[in-house]
Amino acid sequence: MLVPRHSLIVSAQAAAGNPLRGPHFMAAMAQAAEQGGAAAIRAEGVADIAAIRAAVKVPIIGLIKLDLPADQVRITTSFEAAASVFAAGADMVAVDATLRPRNGPAPRDLIARIRAELGKPVLADVATLADGEAAAAAGADAVATTLAGYTAETAAIEGPAIMLVQALTARLSVPVFAEGRYDAPGQVWQAIAGGAHAVVVGTAITNPREITRRFVAVMPVSGSGGRGA
Repeated sequence: MLVPRHSLIVSAQAAAGNPLRGPHFMAAMAQAAEQGGAAAIRAEGVADIAAIRAAVKVPIIGLIKLDLPADQVRITTSFEAAASVFAAGADMVAVDATLRPRNGPAPRDLIARIRAELGKPVLADVATLADGEAAAAAGADAVATTLAGYTAETAAIEGPAIMLVQALTARLSVPVFAEGRYDAPGQVWQAIAGGAHAVVVGTAITNPREITRRFVAVMPVSGSGGRGA
């Protein structure tokens, strides 16, 4: 396994409209995370992955996000996308392994082809126990709870999906990565205690805009009284 047990993975990604979007900023963010002790970096897009590869020595979990009409599946949906991730310097590819309908190949077929033709490790992003079991059976090297709370079936989940981490680790022989809405060190510890091999943290570390918004949201509204009103 590329990622050591009980380690932190930092997701260095910036969506469109974020002032930090771009290879230069993401490479600097990844480098800062590495210096802080991150054992691996999760990154999106060929340009960002290549820039991060030049800046850090730790493993990179790469992916490609693509928005397609009438398709909710976005994360590395084709073999060609996976191949481009590795060509850019990633050590592992993350794919959407949910059992949702999609325009591209089924997760089991995509995972099997990546393993057979590229000989590279695959991280299966899942939302449910059934997703994880199917991905592991297809040959995924690890599964991550990345999509729990982001599918119609799991929309009611709020906060980290600790119960899914526990269910996956109890049923699977492959490592389980906890990912999705981990905002505090205490939540990371809960995931590790629940059996997670590693924990992926993104927004709480690499998205200053969203961090700032959370602080601003608890500030008194101007004119409501209190100091400085």
